[in-house]
Amino acid sequence: MKEAFKITGGKSLNGEVTPQGAKNEALQILCAVLLTPEEVIIKNIPDIIDIRKLISLLQIIGVKVTQLSQGAYSFQADTVAIEKLYSSDYSKAASSIRGSIMLVGPLLARFKKGFIPRPGGDKIGRRRLDTHFDGLKSLGASFEYDNQSKAYNASCETLKGTKIYLDEASVTGTANILMASVLAEGETVIYNAACEPYLQQLSKMLNSMGAKITGIGSNLLTIQGVKSLKGTTHHILPDMIEIGSWIGIAAMTRSKITIKNASWENLGIIPTIFKRLGISIEKTGDDDLLVDMEGKNYEVQSFIDGSILTISDAPWPGFTPDLISIVLVVATQAKGSVLVHQKMFESRLFFVDKLIDMGAKIILCDPHRATVIGHNFEDTLRATNMVSPDIRAGLALLIAALSAKGTSYIHNISQIDRGYESIDKKLQQLGADIERVNI
Repeated sequence: MKEAFKITGGKSLNGEVTPQGAKNEALQILCAVLLTPEEVIIKNIPDIIDIRKLISLLQIIGVKVTQLSQGAYSFQADTVAIEKLYSSDYSKAASSIRGSIMLVGPLLARFKKGFIPRPGGDKIGRRRLDTHFDGLKSLGASFEYDNQSKAYNASCETLKGTKIYLDEASVTGTANILMASVLAEGETVIYNAACEPYLQQLSKMLNSMGAKITGIGSNLLTIQGVKSLKGTTHHILPDMIEIGSWIGIAAMTRSKITIKNASWENLGIIPTIFKRLGISIEKTGDDDLLVDMEGKNYEVQSFIDGSILTISDAPWPGFTPDLISIVLVVATQAKGSVLVHQKMFESRLFFVDKLIDMGAKIILCDPHRATVIGHNFEDTLRATNMVSPDIRAGLALLIAALSAKGTSYIHNISQIDRGYESIDKKLQQLGADIERVNI
């Protein structure tokens, strides 16, 4: 028997919700604890599957981990057993989470060795690692592929600063190279660096540890290598993807939801994109976000020349690809039509067949583009049985089920649990009819 969500939809929600700490930031920050033998305290860590796996990986190689309170942990990497990298326990655990690739930069910087089993994660298309490899090679690392273990062994005598031109603004690639370069000899300059808030957070944390990084928030990072780093305390931002998901939930269930401590300044273009779908979003209080869609419909804005609205993903400050699935499902009940263009991953739109089965009007133009003709709540979606294919599509299907008439079941919810902490409990507190069942 496996867990599934049982959702009876069509209910309006009301109340307040506090988003978890950002998953994508936490994955980077946790890897950075390897850069110093001193204690690092990290607060607002989300309690989700992928983060638990990464913490377990750190423990396998000897990092001391102590939970201080809910979401707050102490890490100390003063007794790392580098030989554990080659154990079956490490290989199995590392291959189940894509974020494990970001351990390689810190390991090379401090211990001159790294190990990369084929990483796991969402099956959303080809997600190459060339940016990581090329950048670390530029710093002086070498990689050898082991056919027997299906893994890469990485090593270096020393890392030396250089100019690095990234062929794509990869967030994890930038983070990996950045963490390696802070302990490299001399100056490293990274061109076309990712500049997401989570990368900015990593850079600020590293500087608080004694690193010398300039250009934070831009796509040109300059790093002056230092000999060692010290400990620090760091607080993780709220998860912008969860915040965007709550905006979508409020719209599709015609609800009034306040998102507490939303860190508005770090949301970038996200509120603007949802407003283009006609959703009412207002900043309230110190840093809260009110989505008041109680009993309301929402109408898609057209471009200034009257052409159909196109929403596409792009590197920061563009719209994050992790919210494309959410925007698509929200558009199914809008008044008007939207072209959704998912540029970065060729399999991320394939979940739309499940929405079509529920009665949504969607034309999948190709693996990257879908046209959505909104119902304007004149027709409700139909309840159905579904399987979550990945984290974000799983949450999009959950939103559809909350809007649908009748009772839906979503299977493979471990995918949703990988990215969303206690999503069912948070929804229950707002009045949703959702429960975990064993099927």
